[in-house]
Amino acid sequence: MKKYKPVVIGVTGGSGSGKTSVSQAIYNHFPGRSIMMLEQDSYYKDQSHLPFEKRLETNYDHPLAFDTDLLIQHIHDLLEYKSIEKPVYDYTKHTRSDKVFVQEPKEVIILEGILILEDPRLRDLMDIKVYVDTDDDIRIIRRIKRDIEERGRTLDNVIEQYLSVVKPMHHQFIEPTKRYADIVIPEGAQNEVAIDLLATKIKTIFDERTI
Repeated sequence: MKKYKPVVIGVTGGSGSGKTSVSQAIYNHFPGRSIMMLEQDSYYKDQSHLPFEKRLETNYDHPLAFDTDLLIQHIHDLLEYKSIEKPVYDYTKHTRSDKVFVQEPKEVIILEGILILEDPRLRDLMDIKVYVDTDDDIRIIRRIKRDIEERGRTLDNVIEQYLSVVKPMHHQFIEPTKRYADIVIPEGAQNEVAIDLLATKIKTIFDERTI
């Protein structure tokens, strides 16, 4: 059977927009198929050389917080059907853990993250670019719930971080990338029509490769 180049689908949006839920909903449409998810959050830079107090000062919503060069190299490897050792980020320690996840290559790669459309080198690797567009009020509520329940943050800490960093970075770096999207999805995974349309497109790709 002919070995086709893997298809890269980029899914982005602000923090709490529902981009992860959209990515997961697409992924769940294809159980047992050759499809994978690659999270930009796994590629936060290693900060083990910094004291913990300094790590807390990092602006995690800025493009420089990510090891984009490594992410790009890993996508190139996956496009050549090579496995990668994906970093595992420890949110409690604000740096990478000692663990890695061995990811085998797949025919469809869903790349998800807040700033994946910011770097032109990343954009050029994507076949389909999706922006999840959700109201700011909904996003902050989701972020508060997530950071308190899953990342051990306090309410005051989440609100302060949102107002001082997350919101201004969203308007400076994330929202402007919407112009690069092929598809804009309002309301995230609750927009079942948009999810079904994307799933239909991916099904067509799979079907064409089995002919």
